[in-house]
Order: sequence, then C-alpha cells, then structure tokens
Amino acid sequence: MITIERNIAEVRPSGAARLRYAVTDVWVLSKRELLHWMGNPWGVLIGWLFPVMILLMFGYLFGGAMTVPGGGSYFDFLMPGMFAMAMFFGVESTVMAVTTDASKGVTDRFRSMPIHASAVVWGRCMVDMLNSFIGLLILIVAGLLLGWSWHDGFNNALLAVGLLLLLRFAVLWVGIFIGLHASNPHSVSMVQLLIWPVGFLSNVFVDTSTMPAWLGAIAEFNPISATSMAARELFANPGVHGDSLVTEHAVLLALGWPLLLIAIFMPLAVRSYRNLNR
Repeated sequence: MITIERNIAEVRPSGAARLRYAVTDVWVLSKRELLHWMGNPWGVLIGWLFPVMILLMFGYLFGGAMTVPGGGSYFDFLMPGMFAMAMFFGVESTVMAVTTDASKGVTDRFRSMPIHASAVVWGRCMVDMLNSFIGLLILIVAGLLLGWSWHDGFNNALLAVGLLLLLRFAVLWVGIFIGLHASNPHSVSMVQLLIWPVGFLSNVFVDTSTMPAWLGAIAEFNPISATSMAARELFANPGVHGDSLVTEHAVLLALGWPLLLIAIFMPLAVRSYRNLNR
C-alpha cells in the first residue's frame, strides 16, 4: 500500500506543472478561436467597424441637434460613451460563440478531453478580450481622425482604457453564463432584444438630465453610464457636470459595477460549465 501511494505521488504533477499544463491548454483553445478569425475575416472586420458606423451615424446625422452639457463638440461628448457602448455590445459575440459551441456538442467534446477544466472558458475570455481591445483601438483611431482627443494626460487616458476593458471583462462573464443556458443560436436574438435597450438607456448619446426624471435616474445607474462618465472625466471631455451620485463618483462606480458583475457571474458561469448537460 505504501509503495502504491508513493508511486501515485511521484506520478502526480506538481503545482507548477499543473499551472503550465493549464496555460498550454488555454493557449491551444485560444489559437483555435484565432484560426476561426482567419476562416471568417470579413465577419471579424465587420464586427470591428460596426461601432464606427454607429459613431458616424449619431455624430453626423443627429449631432447637429444635440446640446452638449457645458458646451463643446458633440464628438468629444460622444466618443467616451461610444467606447463604453462598444465594450458592452461585445457581449453579443460572446453569447453567440458560446451558444454555438454548446449546441453543436463542441463544448461537451472539450469537457471529455484530458484538459484543464477551466481552459475552455478562459480560452474564450482571452480571444474575446483581444477582439474587444482591437475594436477599441480602431474606434479610438476613428475618433482621433474625427477631431476627438483626450486633454488630461496619457496616464489618465490609459486608466480610462483600463476601465473600459474592465467593463468588457465583466460583461464577458455575463455572456458566457447566458450562452451556456441558451438552447440554440437562434435564441441569441432574444438576448439582443434586451442588450440594445440597456445600451441606449444610458448617458452615451444624451445627457440624462434631458430625460424624464424617473427615466434619467434609471439611465444614470446603468453600468454603461458609470463607465461612460468616468471615461469623460479621465479624458477631460465635456459632459461631466451636476451633483448626482454618478457624476461625483464616476470612477468609483466604473470600478464597482464591473467588479460586482464579475463576482456574480464568474462563479455562475464556471458552475454552469461544470454542470452542462448533467
């Protein structure tokens, strides 16, 4: 018995080895998703350029009728909100990818393989975050070409980008959780019906003070509004005014909302993955 236990202990990998295996598994599954990009480059490119189209539409078609709080260019007001909106709308691609893999049995095949239990989920995280980071860079370049800029130093601009990516990371776990529970890719359309109203019920396009009082209160406590307002503050763009909770504590709320979503949906997503089809 002692000899058997010693043999098992010798075969069992060390903590460092398990970590190395887990990182390797995550990289292999991430590379799988990157190969899908090569197989569908136009779909990926359209996903990156769609927020730019929304930016141009609102900036040029409706911008002339918009009043910027405190004065200034509407593009300067709009850009931080569009950054936050793009990060939030990334949840659609996450839900679609997770649901497609689950409905085709790909996720089940991965779970039957001798790979790290969390590698599938973290592989999805890595690729989706890379996708969102590239999309955010493209949107920033588009904003710079349209005359937008930040005015409060490079460090604050980096902090704003970090808060935007934190929002994306938070809604990514929401997307994984929803995707694992969606019955098929067609049910994603129902998710989109909810995502768009939530995205537009915010301070991204207009000042919430122009809304009815009850609606403005709801819009202000939208996580997108918090990140949008924090980005405006850190970029020193117009739109930061008033004495509301969101205005006075924008950066704190832009940290708190994503961390709360992560605390709720990360464990739920991991549990849903482990219990899939059980």
